Amino acid sequence: MKIAQLVFLFLLSVPFIEIYLLLEVGSVLGVFPTLIVIVFTAVLGTTLFRAQGFITWKRVQESFAKGEIPAYEMIEGPILLVGALLLITPGFFSDILGFACLVPPIRKTIARYVIENYWIKAQQGHPFNPATTQPDAIEGEFKKEE
Repeated sequence: MKIAQLVFLFLLSVPFIEIYLLLEVGSVLGVFPTLIVIVFTAVLGTTLFRAQGFITWKRVQESFAKGEIPAYEMIEGPILLVGALLLITPGFFSDILGFACLVPPIRKTIARYVIENYWIKAQQGHPFNPATTQPDAIEGEFKKEE
């Protein structure tokens, strides 16, 4: 299966998983406690997003102060944003995924995977990367005569 097909199946199945979990938890806890839990996870998620966002921003500034490229932080920022959006979305499955995005060790693992498998490979094939220039290229000058 291609990645696009897997993503499509995942996006198609998420609403069914959310509805199922909401019904199951609602039948155990009741309607109002379930709603309170959903609102609580949204508030907790935004609070955690703020805290983790400030920590990541501080690490970006420290990397720039050292003269380094904040590669991990550049990947962790969008992961934090996705996590916050998932936590604001009502549902328990999205909350689990959102909290996973806000946990620093999991986020670092995802960032490391992205950097090692996508970012480095993209840089290797970049035309302005000196390591990928053609060794047998001939340099020269030309002059247009009228």
